[in-house]
Amino acid sequence: MLKHTLLQWRAPAILASALFALTLSHVSAAQDHQMSAMAEMEDTITVGSSAFDHHGTIPLAYTAYGDNLVPQITWADLPEGTEQLALVMDDPIAPTPQPFVHWVAYNIPAAAGEIPEGLPRDAQVTTVPALAGMINGINGIRQTGYFGPRPPVDGKLHAYHFRIYALDTALNLPEGLNKADLLAAIEGHILGTGMLMGHYQREE
Repeated sequence: MLKHTLLQWRAPAILASALFALTLSHVSAAQDHQMSAMAEMEDTITVGSSAFDHHGTIPLAYTAYGDNLVPQITWADLPEGTEQLALVMDDPIAPTPQPFVHWVAYNIPAAAGEIPEGLPRDAQVTTVPALAGMINGINGIRQTGYFGPRPPVDGKLHAYHFRIYALDTALNLPEGLNKADLLAAIEGHILGTGMLMGHYQREE
């Protein structure tokens, strides 16, 4: 009788655990499909910076070993119909299962033309009128805004991808999104993309 009762009690828990695992599997598969589709999109947007050249070295001041300054980021050649932009900065060489996320930003007015150097890391951007409505999302250390390069001393030249997404509508997303949340929210709205890559290596 006791054994039967224990089995009855455990059955819902086992079923719930199985359903949760199945849900995670579906979410992971959906994210993998989404990332694959985005990876196949050709870069057509020109992304630049006054701080470093494409494939150049990111100066110490823009790293978390230095002043952790937000570098200026510019964009050009946006697709026709672009209403808003989103940005993700990550490091695919970091010793983590997924690329380490250094910056997530969205609700960026396409007409602004740039993110200026030294932008505050507050969730809501209020100091630059041209960027009214822009949100700094959640990075890999679970804080808002930019977190500059801070690779370990591992003998590797790390690559930092600053990727811009051009969106066909003003989504006006809420605060608190991380990279996965953002990519899920903009799926189906991406008109084009482009990337600026900088390098940094810690040698001591």
